[in-house]
This record gives sequence, structure tokens and C-alpha cells, in this order.
Amino acid sequence: MALGALACLALGGCSPANDAKKAEPPAAKSESAPEVFQVNLDTSKGLIVIEVHRDWAPAGADHFYSLVKTGFYDDDRFFRVVRKFVVQFGINGDPQTNRTWATTALPDDPVKQKNVRGSVTYAMRGPATRTTQLFINLKDNSAALDRQGFAPFGQVTSGMDVVESLYAFYGDMPPTGQGPDPQQIQMQGNEYLANRFPRLDYISTSIHQKSRDSVI
Repeated sequence: MALGALACLALGGCSPANDAKKAEPPAAKSESAPEVFQVNLDTSKGLIVIEVHRDWAPAGADHFYSLVKTGFYDDDRFFRVVRKFVVQFGINGDPQTNRTWATTALPDDPVKQKNVRGSVTYAMRGPATRTTQLFINLKDNSAALDRQGFAPFGQVTSGMDVVESLYAFYGDMPPTGQGPDPQQIQMQGNEYLANRFPRLDYISTSIHQKSRDSVI
């Protein structure tokens, strides 16, 4: 399968389904982010630092800022690691918490930056389907992903060696591979991953900063 087709199928196919129960709490709201800020992901393999530029993709940056501030990504697994393509994460280990944030899709941001190595972008199924799942590009995927509307909002500035060392041997998600099924993660949370995919790397904690020395 060509890379463009793979990106459309795989990155799009794993975003949360629009079938949340009516009894669920309303989706959480994003707040306006600083124009530039950094997020430190303390992972099971080491520190990953992401620098976010709000002018690259305002809706995406604001949502990411709010998600990190609430601890949404803490204890989240890197459930999809495809060498020479992407590393993907962003399904909370608690199904109810995940539903709270994943029931409202973000408006699209225009693509202003390229999906080069180290850039951070939301996964999506198509227009207006971005929620909480993110991927880090492991190589220059701009030829395939830019034209499909994947809008980077940040860049890994430190720790790409950590990103590239994340456990990858489970393979891609179904139907392309035998890795974790995102729908099962959404329904069962980290219990499903611990039982079926115990060697996945994870984010211990995440925190954002205005600068390397000043915590928000």
C-alpha cells in the first residue's frame, strides 16, 4: 500500500468513534494557550521535549495545552510505533476520562507547517475529526500527509532519540498489523494494554512550560 493511502487509513482510522453515550459528561473545554510553550513528556524511556507554536495551528495548540494541563496524557501508552513512519499516542488509560475529552472534535487548522521528522500532529479520520490522539513523525512525511490536511502544531526539540527507541515490536494497529486495537483501548483502557501488550512504553507525567526554566 502506498504511503499516502496508509496514512489516510491508519492515522484516520484510529480516532475515536462518534458513538459516545448520551449519559456521558459533556466534553471538556480548551483554553487559549501561550503563543509559544514547551511540554516535557517524562516517559519510560526518557524525556521528550515538544515546543508548541500557537500560530502554526491555534485550535490544535489550545487543545493540547488544556489536555496537558489536566494530566490527560499521564500514564498514556505509545500504542502505535511504526518505524520510519510515526509514533502515536493520546488515548487516556481511563475510558471515562477519555470519553470526556474525545466526544468533541476540533475545527480544522490550515496546514502551515510540514510533517517533517519530529513534528507533532493530531491523528484524524478526515475534516473536523481531531480529538486527543497525536503522532510524532519519525521521518519527513510531508509529501503524503500535508495534502491530506494533517496540520503540525509543534516540534520535538529534544529527545528524538527517545522517540525512536520506543517499543515497536508489536507492529502497527489492525488491520495493517497485530498491534493494539484503538477501539479496545477506548473501551477497556490500560487494563487491555497491560494484559495484551505489556511492553508498550508510556508517559509517566507531562508538564508544560513557558520556557525551559519557568513552569506554568
